[in-house]
Amino acid sequence: MQKTVLITGATSGIGLGCARKFAENGDRLILTGRNAEKLESIRKELSEKGTQVITFAFDVRDSKAARMTIESLPQEWQQIDVLVNNAGLALGLEPEYEGNLNDWEIMIDTNIKGLLNMTRLIVPQMVKRNSGHIINIGSVAGDAAYAGGNVYCATKAAVKALTDGLRIDVADTAVRVTNLKPGLVETNFSNIRFKGDTERAAKLYQGIKPLTGDDIADVAVYAANAPAHVQIAEVLILATHQASGSVIVRK
Repeated sequence: MQKTVLITGATSGIGLGCARKFAENGDRLILTGRNAEKLESIRKELSEKGTQVITFAFDVRDSKAARMTIESLPQEWQQIDVLVNNAGLALGLEPEYEGNLNDWEIMIDTNIKGLLNMTRLIVPQMVKRNSGHIINIGSVAGDAAYAGGNVYCATKAAVKALTDGLRIDVADTAVRVTNLKPGLVETNFSNIRFKGDTERAAKLYQGIKPLTGDDIADVAVYAANAPAHVQIAEVLILATHQASGSVIVRK
């Protein structure tokens, strides 16, 4: 059965992987991100393959823009079956006592408040009709802090707590809630973290075959298509030679 899937942060990495994998699954897509040009390129790519796609350029930190977007959806797109809260980022790798306050605010506002903005807008309709699925993209970083991770790790720990809390809140309904916790994934994540220092970002993936956005998307699609009585509550996805957020064996 075709689903309507809304994916935040859909212009690259895990979000783009999810867009392509849900499209392959025959679903129709509502894609959001901050880069209108990239969104349009992805829309064209997927539309040419027969997928129904609409896009909206806004920042999930902007609760007013998010609300206006959801309220502006055409009638036939208003029933959202799957919400993939993917938008998120890490900035910096400094010790907590040397951290950049602006970086902290951006991470907290995007990774936590942005997720809450979208959840608050979309989940009530799922509860009302007694169906739907929220897939939050957490991180292995939410399980335990690693050197320099401090605030980013805290935001992903918050994602875990918010996901668990939401699952409890909707347990009397048929709405399902999933937390996907990727480890080392080769996307533009590190390039953003190191503010365009491509050489430094590349070193993070040396000596190990990291995960890809498609790997995480495969798990998301599986969770969304599990039998109705099956709730994939939480999945930790690591590269073969990664044991935790801080233990990586490079060869």
